[in-house]
Amino acid sequence: MKARRQMKVQEIISKEIIRTQEDLADKLRLAGFDVTQATVSRDIKEMGLIKVPSAGDDYRYAVSAEVYPSNLQDRLRRLMRETVVSINDTESLVVIRTIPGNAQALAAMFDKSSWEEVIGTIAGDDTILLVIKPKEVVPIVLDRLTTLL
Repeated sequence: MKARRQMKVQEIISKEIIRTQEDLADKLRLAGFDVTQATVSRDIKEMGLIKVPSAGDDYRYAVSAEVYPSNLQDRLRRLMRETVVSINDTESLVVIRTIPGNAQALAAMFDKSSWEEVIGTIAGDDTILLVIKPKEVVPIVLDRLTTLL
């Protein structure tokens, strides 16, 4: 639920000018999420959202250009634990199955991570394909994935 809500937060702030946490909470409620201001505040902190200048003297929420590495690893670990159903591999590919609706959020975390061996991701609704290079490091990547679970 958290991953879906945070994906919706990202969608909302990319399409609309959101000035306050209460504005964001209202938009989330309209989208069917039962949230409190405290929940929205935690999401903003976890997602690393920042306030940027808007028209006039106003400010609005935006996605930070840089997510702090420690925050990124914490989020990756939490998302892995909450959403991963299975992990499998073949040659230079790793397939991660998630609960429905969570693959894209998790793939985005891999894309932002500094895992040099992961040269790309493809995500559907509940499946992620990690492309690993060179194929000899697949066991290392699998080990790292396992430690996140």
